[in-house]
Amino acid sequence: MGGVRGQFVERRRRGRTSTQGVSVGRVGRDCLFRPPLASPQNAAPGASDAECPPSPYSPPMSGCELPLGICPDMCPAAERAQRERERRLHRFEVVPGYGGHPPRADPLRAVKEYSRPAAGKPRPPPSQLRPPSVLLATVRYLAGEVAESADASRAEVAGFVADRLRAVRLDLSLQGARDTEAAAVLEAALATLLAVVARLGPEKARGAADPVLLQTQVQEGFGSLRRCYAQGIGPHPRQAAFQGLFLLYNLDSEEALHEVLQLPATLRACSPLRTALAVAAAFREGNAARLFRLLRTLPYLPSCAVQGHLSHARRAALARLSQALSTPKGQTLSLGFIVHLLALDGSHEARELCQAHGLSLDGKDRVVFLRGSYSEKGLPPASTCHLLVGSKLRGRTLEEVVMAEEEEEDMLRPGSPA
Repeated sequence: MGGVRGQFVERRRRGRTSTQGVSVGRVGRDCLFRPPLASPQNAAPGASDAECPPSPYSPPMSGCELPLGICPDMCPAAERAQRERERRLHRFEVVPGYGGHPPRADPLRAVKEYSRPAAGKPRPPPSQLRPPSVLLATVRYLAGEVAESADASRAEVAGFVADRLRAVRLDLSLQGARDTEAAAVLEAALATLLAVVARLGPEKARGAADPVLLQTQVQEGFGSLRRCYAQGIGPHPRQAAFQGLFLLYNLDSEEALHEVLQLPATLRACSPLRTALAVAAAFREGNAARLFRLLRTLPYLPSCAVQGHLSHARRAALARLSQALSTPKGQTLSLGFIVHLLALDGSHEARELCQAHGLSLDGKDRVVFLRGSYSEKGLPPASTCHLLVGSKLRGRTLEEVVMAEEEEEDMLRPGSPA
């Protein structure tokens, strides 16, 4: 393997298990799933895959197959030169320590940016398209280097990674790769995006990151990957895990649940998907004890996928507690019980949650359920989610999680209903 790609892949893959036998299929044009507007995870209504619009490119000649990309770099040399001239390089892409003007692009750090295809524009030549092996190496770089940047805000990281992953999906859709190769790229890209979005944390910490755009990107990633599964013959070792991620991300969507229940029984019997279905059942039943017990067992990526629903699930559980325990004189309950029941990160989060819903405290360690005091105003307060999400990495890097083929193998079997 020569060129910049060879240098990068060799540097990143030393001592790591490579992803083999993965392939690509043609990505379809319409989303299989368009979520209802009420969901906290929803993309913009009517959103379709931005990387797969009704093709604005000139169609290939009848009987011709799509070419395979041959660009060896994460960003084609022509684009690097153009963006360098136009001063459109992100600071993640410039030569470290270079003090000249304009900044110079580093071939080992520059990543192809997303550019929406223009109507009637000729399809990019193979020299401008990165083959699946380079696309997978690009995703590995984004997960291992950019996503772990210590000198950048999480909002800046999320914005950069989301844009570059969008370009990855576009490159993939414009070439004729095998479905197993495509699935590997789409799985790694989606896993990386889920993680960087989950790391954004509370709304006030997101800075310039657009949550609606990021949610749209996640839904597009799921649409592309699930079509790849449906149109290819596989094998896809991680399909059950990613179908489970789809359900967890769209936990309050009946249509998502219906889509998953239409999958083959052998796939639904796999542990990751079985657990996701158990989580969905507990969520719909309002069984907070079982729901949060299951959420504690989830590995890192499923925890990232379900994170957007935690605040609403906790609000619903607190509302049920209030309905059951409230009396005219007020009945108290230990904050420690609420911390354990709702898998919060500490008593400070329990106090904030109760006070945000009109419940007063008797001292520092007990909440008072007084009839008529419970209220819901605005969005529920966001939590740090360290117990249910951040702690699940367990010393691994994001790159290791994203590239692992069987990360879900240690997922615990769901327990019996509470």
